[in-house]
Amino acid sequence: MFKNKVLITGGAGFIGSHIVDVLSLKKYQIVVLDNLSSGSKLNLANCKNLNFYKLSLECDDLNTVFENERPDYVIHLAAQTSVNYSLSYPEYDANINILSSIKLLELCKKYNIKKFITASSAAVYGNPSYLPIDEEHQKEPMSPYGLSKLTMEKYIQLSNVPYIIFRFSNAYGPRQKSSKESGVIAIFDKAMKKNEQICIYGDGNQIRDFVYVEDIAQICAMALEVDVKNEIFNFSTNKGVKLNDLFNTMSKIYEYKKQPLYLPERVGDIKDSILANDKIKKIFNFELKQTELEVGLNKLKLYDEK
Repeated sequence: MFKNKVLITGGAGFIGSHIVDVLSLKKYQIVVLDNLSSGSKLNLANCKNLNFYKLSLECDDLNTVFENERPDYVIHLAAQTSVNYSLSYPEYDANINILSSIKLLELCKKYNIKKFITASSAAVYGNPSYLPIDEEHQKEPMSPYGLSKLTMEKYIQLSNVPYIIFRFSNAYGPRQKSSKESGVIAIFDKAMKKNEQICIYGDGNQIRDFVYVEDIAQICAMALEVDVKNEIFNFSTNKGVKLNDLFNTMSKIYEYKKQPLYLPERVGDIKDSILANDKIKKIFNFELKQTELEVGLNKLKLYDEK
């Protein structure tokens, strides 16, 4: 017997496909909407109870999908996710992250969605005035990407659609694209497996908080089931790691012998970011069991990118 139906935008992508895996095991009916610009149907191979639509939020008619499928919940992950790309193409970034989200919200209102769950970003905060960063920290995004995510949040709050907004720290794990625009762990992973030169922008002392993708998938599934709505949550490990330390840890795991090449820091990059997770632990009322970094890195090393 299947549970409620969940529509996932970007469901064939990195985070989305892991959420599909979790919800499939929990016997939800799943609808995936993805244009496959960065996702892959191979990521959905483990899920049988799924309807797939190859569509783009920004230019295709989505009303037919909602009319045919009548989802109970929407998890919105389709987005432009690169800080650097947003600096070069701010109009495209705004079209994907703001206007397409508004379009989706209007359909959620029309079809009385029970809850709208989406991924925002730590980039909404900008450079922190204190660490760890809690949800009340000032919002001073340093890039069009951070601004578009913050603007999306505001539209959601004004929409009258029940919502949960997650501000994830740096996600990593299997299925993450290893391009120049992806997360640093994915870039290191690809380079170390191929014994290629690794570049670090800045001095390598910048701090990041890395959260394993399967933990993100579990918290998104939990968000469907808890009696919580109209809240914004950080989701993180609340642990900071310097990029130099990350490089050294991965070098040991991957048996990588090269030294990194240090390049000038990039415009729009935040120096240090650690997100506090006290609020989500309190309101979700559960013990946050998360994957330790070395455990996640060892899992990633064993994964072969398709």
